[in-house]
Amino acid sequence: MTSIEPIPGSDQGKPTALVVGASGIAGSALVDKLTAEGWQVLAMSRGAGQPRKNVRYLQADLSSPQSVAEALVPEYPTHVFFTAWARQDTEEENIRVNAGMLRNLLAALEDKQVAHVALMTGLKHYLGPFEAYAAGEMADTPFHEEEPRLPVQNFYYAQEDELWSAAAASGFTWSVHRAHTVIGHAVGNAMNMGLTIAAQAAICKAAARPFVFPGSETQWNGLTDMTDAGLLADHMLWAATTPAGANEAFNIVNGDVFRWRWMWSRLAAYFDVEPEGYLDAPRPLEAQMAGAEQLWHRLAETEGLAESRLDRVASWWHTDGDLGRNIEVVTDMSKSRLAGFTGYR
Repeated sequence: MTSIEPIPGSDQGKPTALVVGASGIAGSALVDKLTAEGWQVLAMSRGAGQPRKNVRYLQADLSSPQSVAEALVPEYPTHVFFTAWARQDTEEENIRVNAGMLRNLLAALEDKQVAHVALMTGLKHYLGPFEAYAAGEMADTPFHEEEPRLPVQNFYYAQEDELWSAAAASGFTWSVHRAHTVIGHAVGNAMNMGLTIAAQAAICKAAARPFVFPGSETQWNGLTDMTDAGLLADHMLWAATTPAGANEAFNIVNGDVFRWRWMWSRLAAYFDVEPEGYLDAPRPLEAQMAGAEQLWHRLAETEGLAESRLDRVASWWHTDGDLGRNIEVVTDMSKSRLAGFTGYR
């Protein structure tokens, strides 16, 4: 079990985690991890969650300073895990909204004696924002944490700046966790390759269609890696409770690598569909799956699924972006290993 020490003045002397974005892939995995480790958990999201032991749900609109402040008035978290984000049409808006959400939260916690704030970001730190994704000059792979920021607007950079400013003012330690294609369970998540590919396979099977790889030749043939949501939760908790994790930015991936030309047939076998690999050009899912909503709705009724809305399960645009890249993307984990984190999936 992770060693956790109470902070003087915290709620009844108990270590308490505030998980922001608790209904998402990373947030829900964190809630599972923290409760298993004996923490009291404050789970913040827009909606209420299912009752569970040692978890109290807080509903707040992160874009509203008043809403966040009111939700946190009676609460005294010792450790904060920020995994929320809201997709906007432009990177300028991403910066305004997402940096603003973190700023609102940190302002509401200013007098709460927080010990540590862990911020989840991702490899767009190295690849650039969606507007210029993997399109400009980038560092060689595998990506290392010491790479300089790209000369473009990026809401991850703006969030880091907010975190560092608040840490300097309030005295808490911080950590940044740069994940790559997080695989886990969450419904209604905007970036969810695991469920997206599963939905694609289910639709292909129901329609007797081949299971077509949607991405680029580079992604088909090149090496890649991913981040298991449970491992990300392990990593964030480790950094929040270990001196070697304080005031550092870390990459976090599983530790294994693979090629899609190897993986695709294995996924197809699992879902009992006929695989079809890269041919002459990418075949994006947004085009492949156009009009599949009614088929999914029928599948949901037939199979008794809880979610009948396809757009709540699959995020075609995000998987198209990841698998359409024309560069090999692998991530170095040496910094975490040397600091003592040995988790692997």
